[in-house]
Amino acid sequence: MPFSEVHNPILRGFHPDPSIVRVGNDYYIATSTFEWWPAVRISHSTDLCNWHTLGYALTDPSQLDLRGVGASQGIWAPCLTYCDGLFYLAYTVVRSFYCNMYDTQNYLVTSPNILGPWSEPIALNNFGFDPSLFHDDDGRKYLVSMVTDHRVPKKYAGRIILQEYSHAQKKVIGSAKEIYVGKKIFLEGPHIFKRNGWYYLFSADTGTGEGHGQTIQRSRSIWGPYDMYRADFMQRQSEDEAYSIITTRNREEYPLQKAGHADLVQTSDGDWYAVHLCGRPLQQRNPPDAPRFANCRRYPLGRETAIQKVYWTQDDWLRLENGTNLPDVDCTIKLSNQELPPTPVTEQIRDDFDAQKLSVEWQSLRVPMDDIHCSLSARPSWLRMYGKEGLSSKFHQTLLARRWTEFRFEASTLVEFHPTCFKQMAGLICMYDTDNYLYLHLSHDEECGSCITILKAENKNYSYPVGFVPVCLEKPIKLGVKVDHEKMRFYYATADMETDCPIGGEFDCSFLSDEACTEGWFTGAMVGICCQDLTGASLHADFDWFDYQLVP
Repeated sequence: MPFSEVHNPILRGFHPDPSIVRVGNDYYIATSTFEWWPAVRISHSTDLCNWHTLGYALTDPSQLDLRGVGASQGIWAPCLTYCDGLFYLAYTVVRSFYCNMYDTQNYLVTSPNILGPWSEPIALNNFGFDPSLFHDDDGRKYLVSMVTDHRVPKKYAGRIILQEYSHAQKKVIGSAKEIYVGKKIFLEGPHIFKRNGWYYLFSADTGTGEGHGQTIQRSRSIWGPYDMYRADFMQRQSEDEAYSIITTRNREEYPLQKAGHADLVQTSDGDWYAVHLCGRPLQQRNPPDAPRFANCRRYPLGRETAIQKVYWTQDDWLRLENGTNLPDVDCTIKLSNQELPPTPVTEQIRDDFDAQKLSVEWQSLRVPMDDIHCSLSARPSWLRMYGKEGLSSKFHQTLLARRWTEFRFEASTLVEFHPTCFKQMAGLICMYDTDNYLYLHLSHDEECGSCITILKAENKNYSYPVGFVPVCLEKPIKLGVKVDHEKMRFYYATADMETDCPIGGEFDCSFLSDEACTEGWFTGAMVGICCQDLTGASLHADFDWFDYQLVP
């Protein structure tokens, strides 16, 4: 059979907490979307090598209300499974987290089709986050999740609970039972698998930063007790460290950091693969006196998804095929006879807004871009965006963005906008969350009239580093940005310009990153377009196209 070598990550830029399932010859991965809408991103492949965004599971406001949720809250760690002709998707809606008492509501939706429509959410339990559904071979189903502890100090490092789920009654039944209690090792993102009479508890360990890892335990009974796999290849630096079958915590030089939070899939040929989150760091670090994560490296691409070949040992434990617990950057995948070797794809995304609906690459913040926010028909082949609330709003922004997928790219757009007040703005934005962004936009100033400017927000520290530059807005204006790792440059061009005109100097954009933001740090940097009208008049801006392309 032919083989193909895949270069990790397979889902690049902001694709954390992967959950994978195979149905026939199709593979699907669900990833977390947090405060971004639509919710739960679904990626599809037929060969585990080539992946594309299929769509989203939660697309109806009746299913989900994210208004008001904080940065990096919202949808956490979806678990996608399939049984008896039905897809099951369990997930958490986090409504408060950076506080003493967490609000973590767990739900389940189902659908016979991965593209939906999905059912109305079924409430499960709220003990903690990262719910996962296991379908036993006797027809019974079980919900497994971690437990949060708001007490000061906490009574334990981490706990995992199990509760039976009744598909007929559409609810969990019986009492929840602890199947893992950790005094030192924190576990989350649990999944249960069954093989050769063993129940395996597959869990992420040690947070989600550079200390992240993946452990595996097993028991002859689903209710435990579970024994953790401990082997010599799991190199540890202290007795307090987790026993991880996948981790890069002690290898700072390794190109794939944060390895953990994994899920398993078996191919039709009987091979096993694990998908897991990972991150590619910049060399830039937080200041030594940063309020949190002092001196930590920065990750503007967020947490991504990688794939690894795994195998079962003779004594029924799971290991990476390479014999270590270090994930491979390049993974060799066996293709079936029906599959052809994958063709490398050069990413270049241009949206001319000619379609009747928005591309699946676009996401908005917390609410859908319905008719009060956007229109693809008001001006054919243009996207009309109606100005709403400001960039700090957690309720009704008019904003569309897509993921950064590499450290080097260029993005540009052509916009027509006629503001009459400084409270009206539209343009091109690079952002991490509502407190952290660089915004090249058009507006109106009392002194210079129509103008172009840059608004920088870094953890709620706001500045206009280039002031207000007069421009003629009688015709559409091109706005652009070039990103090279931690460096960012903006430019623009009016109708009478022969070449692009730089605006401002070189910005350090590394603060648009995991670990650098003081509220959220679970998502990833985005680039997109937006419009605000703080007068309440909903002045619109028209965008002719948006272009995103990687720089070799």
